Amino acid sequence: MVTSPLMRRFYVALAIFDLDNTLLAGDSDYLWGRFLVDKEIVDGNEYTAENERFYQAYQAGTLDIHGYLRFALRPLAQHELRQLRAWRAQFIDEHIRPIVLDQGRELVELHRDRGDTLLIITATNRFLTEPIAALFGIDHLLATDPEMAGERYTGAIQGIPTFREGKIKALEAWSKHTGHQLTDSYFYSDSHNDIPLLERVAYPVAVDPDPELRQQAAQRGWPIISLR
Repeated sequence: MVTSPLMRRFYVALAIFDLDNTLLAGDSDYLWGRFLVDKEIVDGNEYTAENERFYQAYQAGTLDIHGYLRFALRPLAQHELRQLRAWRAQFIDEHIRPIVLDQGRELVELHRDRGDTLLIITATNRFLTEPIAALFGIDHLLATDPEMAGERYTGAIQGIPTFREGKIKALEAWSKHTGHQLTDSYFYSDSHNDIPLLERVAYPVAVDPDPELRQQAAQRGWPIISLR
């Protein structure tokens, strides 16, 4: 059962969740790359090497997000939407459902039962994460938006990537549009890349954090919880 010292309150709040390695026991974007290789949709050796390189850069905090997105969105531009959706459905069933954390669901439901507004914010693209957000019954999603021309993806993005400070910009725009206040907001994340947004919300929570975030959370007195 998920418990948190931050849950003892009686007002409606905004509960924001990172996705990869927070509500999921893995990284959906990285696993999608592995899926594309396994299905021989992309060149195995080249794609695997680049996928690993970008993932390590993300973990190290040195990711070139625009370079990564050019790489990650290229397969979307190379195939028709109908085929992409079929592959995505298979990917969700085979690789995402098994890594949905039960205690992640409990945490989401804990906030839902209190009447809080639920939001997932992730750097992973919307094509991939929209059905994952639906697995948690979360309607509000801020994700990197792949650009479309007609019924095909272009391989470019629309707007700014929801990564690091980009998450703050996207959240502030969303908050202004919807009227939700960040003064009563929680944010749950595993990654040091999310420290800028953790600093911005009222109640930051480190979830199974990477070493850098664990150190920062301990120094700043942020709660550290595990969903695993």
